[in-house]
Amino acid sequence: MTRIAAGLATRAGAATAAAEAASQAAAELDEASVDLAFLFLTPQHLDEAAGAASAVRRRLRPRCLLGCVAEGVIGREREIESGPAAVVWAASLPGAGLTPFHATPLGEAETPELAGAPSIGDPQLVILLVDPFTSPAAGLLGRLDRDHPGVPVVGGIATGGGRPGGQALVLDGDVHDRGTIGVAVEGVRVQTTVSQGCAPIGRESVITRAEGNVVYELAGMPALERLRETIAGLGPRERALAVRGILAGLVIDENKPEYGRRDFLMRGILGADEDTGAIAVGEEVRVGQTLRFHARDAASADEDLSLALAAALDGLGGSPAGALLFTCNGRGTNLFAVPDHDSGSVSSALARSAVAGFFCGGEIGPVGGRSFLHGFTATVAVFGAEP
Repeated sequence: MTRIAAGLATRAGAATAAAEAASQAAAELDEASVDLAFLFLTPQHLDEAAGAASAVRRRLRPRCLLGCVAEGVIGREREIESGPAAVVWAASLPGAGLTPFHATPLGEAETPELAGAPSIGDPQLVILLVDPFTSPAAGLLGRLDRDHPGVPVVGGIATGGGRPGGQALVLDGDVHDRGTIGVAVEGVRVQTTVSQGCAPIGRESVITRAEGNVVYELAGMPALERLRETIAGLGPRERALAVRGILAGLVIDENKPEYGRRDFLMRGILGADEDTGAIAVGEEVRVGQTLRFHARDAASADEDLSLALAAALDGLGGSPAGALLFTCNGRGTNLFAVPDHDSGSVSSALARSAVAGFFCGGEIGPVGGRSFLHGFTATVAVFGAEP
């Protein structure tokens, strides 16, 4: 049976904090052997990441250890957005196959070849921890989608280093300052979900003219005119949400009679051209694709996360053992009126099973059968107790 535990310590010394968090996890596991472990550190522990990793390896002796430094960390129903902290997530996964890897870009192209890109079998899940300055996450996601279509990928961009060469990516006994580390996991029961946290505004429209990431027409109307028409038709509450920023929701899988929350990929509106009536969005689009405008909203984010977790648990088909949570650094107390919102919601939905993760500068998760890099989302991988 799969067993998962998490520990959190807020001590100033990295090695001491990591050892304490690892001991908490070990106690919850009743000293069961650990197959996969994660170590998440706050920026105060950056210079001592190697010592923290060694402390976790000594205490837990995991088959595979991954870790990173993030702006904030999540563990044991808490979200630490400031101050020193170390979180350890430890899983006993009997019979699971684990393929760890460290990928770095070759060359300066937008989607360069990757040294160390994984050669994996038939995984149920791939987890990525990404340095924002030295790793093209989109390129690696594209390769994984090409080589392993339909395999869910979760993770996030770890921005705790704050500068090129300033990250600490832990992979077993090594600490890297660039690239992407990850692990492909086979032989486990897992469900993934992405909570977008947006409220739809206006109605769905089909893209009738576009090129690259520029939408010229929606349903035969100039895209900018359609956007203005949408805003003009909003009620007071929706208009207040729109003031905070409007996103373009793009349907990825059109083979459905109607679209729900998790069928849309959210992308920012990058600009507009008054002369042509075009709008530019943060993703390439295609003619015939459905687009609906959305706005960020804490109430919608709360509801959406609850629904997403319920769907993941329903798909799991058994009791949960624990989860990994990758949430945007624009959420937390930047979005919600109370602290520990996402961690508390996930932990409560999973009957207080172990939850750990970090605040990301971009989250990775699947939408419409493909995995993307997101913003302002909460991405969750829920592991089942039974393989």
